[in-house]
Amino acid sequence: MKEAAMETHLKKRVEIFIEAPLLRRVVARFDSLRVSGYSVLPVLAGNGHEGRWEASGLVGDAGKMMAVICILDPADLPLLLDGIYPIVQRQIGILAISDVEVVRNAHF
Repeated sequence: MKEAAMETHLKKRVEIFIEAPLLRRVVARFDSLRVSGYSVLPVLAGNGHEGRWEASGLVGDAGKMMAVICILDPADLPLLLDGIYPIVQRQIGILAISDVEVVRNAHF
């Protein structure tokens, strides 16, 4: 029996790097927009426009960074961006969008 060829499907990956105090607002917006899945990860260190930084040694959430990552159908991207951009536009962080291919289309 011949195995079926793997088929991939084009989606959009949205990565939002934000300060920890903003996380609840971003996640609440994802939930209100019915984003079907996302992951939240701590960002431990980095190097950017203002040089190197590390989260170790910080007390509380101020200055700590978090990443919220989701993969969604390209048709859903404008609604997500319209909902998220007003929250993150004046904040420290990054909003990145990229094309990805997934194997299980029904999951997104």
